[in-house]
This record gives sequence, C-alpha cells and structure tokens, in this order.
Amino acid sequence: MKIISFNVNGVRAIMQKSFAEDMRRVNADIICLQETKASVEQVKEAVAELGEYHVYANEAEKKGYSGTAILTKHNPIAVTYYIGHGNHDNEGRITCAEFEDFYVITVYVPNSGSELLRLDYRQSWDQEFLKYLKDLEKLKPVIVCGDFNVAHKAIDLARPKQNYNKAAGYMQEEIDGMDAFASNGLVDTFRAINGDEIKYSWWSYRAGARGKNIGWRIDYFLVSEAFLPKVSEAFILNDVMGSDHCPVGIVIA
Repeated sequence: MKIISFNVNGVRAIMQKSFAEDMRRVNADIICLQETKASVEQVKEAVAELGEYHVYANEAEKKGYSGTAILTKHNPIAVTYYIGHGNHDNEGRITCAEFEDFYVITVYVPNSGSELLRLDYRQSWDQEFLKYLKDLEKLKPVIVCGDFNVAHKAIDLARPKQNYNKAAGYMQEEIDGMDAFASNGLVDTFRAINGDEIKYSWWSYRAGARGKNIGWRIDYFLVSEAFLPKVSEAFILNDVMGSDHCPVGIVIA
C-alpha cells in the first residue's frame, strides 16, 4: 500500500495545474492533503475528476484557510475530524481515518508565523496533538503525516545557522515539539529508512529557492515504533510541482 502526503496550498488552485495527472502517475492508495483552503464540498468537487477515491475532508471555520483531507481507495471503518480540545478543533487541521490495522491521520500543524505571534499556540498544539496520538495508539498503530511546519534537525534545512531561533519552523520550541513525538515512540520514517540523505519538501517562493534547492524538510510521515518494520519505503517526490511543497510518502507491507 502506498500513502502520500501533500500540502497543496489550495486544492482548487492546484487542480488547475497538473495535480490530477501527477496523482494518477503516483498511483497512491491513500492521498493525504493539507492546506486545502476550501470547504468540504469544495474539496469533493475539486478532486472529483480523480474518480476512484473516497473523499473525506475537514474545513476551518475561517473560509479559505487551513483544511485537510484524505482521499482513499479503501473504505475506512470510521473517519473523525477533531483531537477533542476546543482551542484546536476549529481550524480543520486534522482528518483521521481508521482502517483495520492502523489509523491514518493527516495534519496541518499551526505555523508560528513570521513574527512568531502563534509560537505559544503552536506549543500548546504540539502537546495536545501528541496526547491525541498516544490515545489512538492504545487501540492500534498510528500513521501520522502532513506539514509539521518544523525542520527537526540541521540536516533538514539548507541554512540552519541563519534560521535557528530566528525563523518560524526552526525555533527551539518547535524542535522540542518534534523531539517529544520522537521520544514518545513516533518514528520519522524518512530518516529511519534513508539515513542522512538530504532532501527537502518545501521551498520559499522567494529568490528562486526551489530552483536553487534552498529548502526545508517540514513534511513528515511518523509511525508508531512497533509499526516501522511494515514500512518498506519512505520517499520525497521533488519532481511533483504545483505547490510550494512537494509530496512525501511511504510504502507499507
């Protein structure tokens, strides 16, 4: 089974590009989206031409903001859209599909913002989201993917020294959040399988950053530690365009 995650930076906009063709080529069993920036119905309408997927989406109260979705060829047992914490459940940031052997959760983690105005909120999110995942894990393994809005290690961004504790996405508080996921048994599949390979999943639109590969790896697949042996591949699809992010993915037995 192949699962991919893609921050599309607006599902209606990316569908006007090569998204449908790209997704057919990738041929994933499950496609997890973030930053759909659309209502549930708008998401379903936008991806309808893909045809073979069941579509489940979550929207923010604020129109045109945030939003997540799961497109799956396999019928889930159940789908939920909340982590159960009032402060964090109005921005459409998660969609969770339960399957027989695992949960798949797509997440769009809050961005701390250019002036770090949401850094405190981001820390609260990390703590509550971790609790949510560990509660799910009591029932069956979790596969959580999406835009975590943080480069975990220096190897995960092109210019770590210039950005450390200066820029959203590489603040120590955000790194601490990722450390907490790791220390609680949620494994970064890309690093577990590919070691120190340098590859990025997001590039600024400024100064031709993507062409120069001045990027950040901020999109992840984390899995329960006990589930890791079932992951045979973890990859980043740098050749897929249409967003400031590119898809990341895993293959599981």
